[in-house]
Amino acid sequence: MKAHLAVFALSAILIASIGMTPAFGQIQNSIVVTTDKSSYSEGETILVTGEVRDMYSGTPVSVIVKNDNAIVALAQLTVGVDKKFSTEITAGGTMRTAGTYTVEVTYGTQNRIATTSFEFGGSTMIPPKDSSNVTDKTVAVEGSSDLIRYTITGGKLLSIMPDVEANSLIVSIDATNDGSLTLTIPRSVLDATMNNEDDDFFVLIDGEEVDFDETTSATNRVLTIAFPAGAEEIEIIGTFVVPEFGTIAAMILAVAIISIIAVSAKSRLSIIPKY
Repeated sequence: MKAHLAVFALSAILIASIGMTPAFGQIQNSIVVTTDKSSYSEGETILVTGEVRDMYSGTPVSVIVKNDNAIVALAQLTVGVDKKFSTEITAGGTMRTAGTYTVEVTYGTQNRIATTSFEFGGSTMIPPKDSSNVTDKTVAVEGSSDLIRYTITGGKLLSIMPDVEANSLIVSIDATNDGSLTLTIPRSVLDATMNNEDDDFFVLIDGEEVDFDETTSATNRVLTIAFPAGAEEIEIIGTFVVPEFGTIAAMILAVAIISIIAVSAKSRLSIIPKY
């Protein structure tokens, strides 16, 4: 009888132990992220979606896409009332190298992090090197009338092009030696802010994140970036880059639309029969 009781007691302990197994995976499951496909070709849209377990008011989800340690895309996403978030990224552009890319999302703290990955077949596009808008002191940027002032040592600045989707400027250089580039960037061309305060830029040289020096004013952000011999591309990523459709063009469009509406209304009134 005692033996039976001992077996029963042991079984009860085992059952209780199994039922009380601690959930060590709960922190990891506080946020999930996926992509709609496992591999992409240049020009395809990468749909990144995810969901958080707990809501934190006013807290965005940070998304970083990288190849090894080279950051190729950044985003701050708002979490919906359904606790879900999503964004679209175009394969290519800053993604040059074929291989595995990691999507890393963080929400609130570094303990709330999740990752997924996808394969990219590589880019065949050659960045433009049109120097027609470059002088020995300034460079014009498409979509803006404000000029970027610059000084460079150890090489030559070839062009600066905006990447609207990445909120960045792509700077093409010909670095014959180790050198540095100082850019005085108007805030109307490129800026990095969060909650109406200045935020840090991300600066990549040929896909690798690098340190830089910066001073700011009410109208400009001045970056000094050291580069090695042989460097070809510097990307400066912020939260805003000059839009393809500028402010003046938008105002002209608004005036045109108002004029069309007014003319249409007048035309309708003119055809009302008089009795």
